[in-house]
Amino acid sequence: MLKDVFDPCQVMTERYCEFHHSYNDTPPTIEFHQHPFYEIFFFISGNVNYIIEGRSYKLRPGDILLTSNADIHRPEVRPGKPYERFVIWLADDFFDHLRRFSGEDFTACFTDAALRDYRLIRPDDSSLIRLRQLCEQMGEAQSSGQLGSAALTQAYLIEFLVRVCRAYYDTPESVKNDITEDEKINQVLGYINDNLSDALTLDALAGRFYTSKFHLSRRFKQFTGLTIYQYIMKKRLIVARNMLRAGQSVTSSYLQCGFNDYSNFLKAFKREFGRNPSVYCKNAENG
Repeated sequence: MLKDVFDPCQVMTERYCEFHHSYNDTPPTIEFHQHPFYEIFFFISGNVNYIIEGRSYKLRPGDILLTSNADIHRPEVRPGKPYERFVIWLADDFFDHLRRFSGEDFTACFTDAALRDYRLIRPDDSSLIRLRQLCEQMGEAQSSGQLGSAALTQAYLIEFLVRVCRAYYDTPESVKNDITEDEKINQVLGYINDNLSDALTLDALAGRFYTSKFHLSRRFKQFTGLTIYQYIMKKRLIVARNMLRAGQSVTSSYLQCGFNDYSNFLKAFKREFGRNPSVYCKNAENG
């Protein structure tokens, strides 16, 4: 299978899904980012701690991570081993199509992972062998260009998704031993995400959680990799973008996400996503 150098920009060009097999001999620098689609990250090799929403996951070969369209995340890749992974991107349209076909909601494990704030899957040995086979088969079908290659790729992908969802619910509680987190920071993150329309300031958050501004700022940056201001701004923009894609108006979206001024929202949105909010609306309408 062809191993491409993964683009950290993370822009999905296909409508339904994309499959990537990526390999780096030296650690790539990947900043904190998010994307308007779901991601399955299948770790093959390397020295990696993966940070998602304030939690750091110490990965073992064969581990799988689920990220949704609102998660801020970044892999911390250290030298010593080649960094190899399979990455699958899944659009809302893909899950809608699958729901109509099967009557089942395959976003359930992503939603449950986000609610529980534990996104790590550790498949058993037999499941791991088949998941790896399916990734190899997806790559071969995708690159073959033969008649039916797209249909075969999707068939392998659906089996892969089913097995990942089953492995999610079968993953033992012991995986929490490989997750580093801070309960106070988890509470702060939860409060921010539940109250994005409010005036969220460092002073207000420190007062609500009975801690000093210095201590809160330091611990927040330690566990999330972002300042409180950076995190709040990113989350407001992410949620506003997702609202636009779901059909909400620009005015409703920015007001519900804590922006009181359209011009400031527009500047921040273009800086974060490289496009106007109206273009996101148009893209959503055009599918």
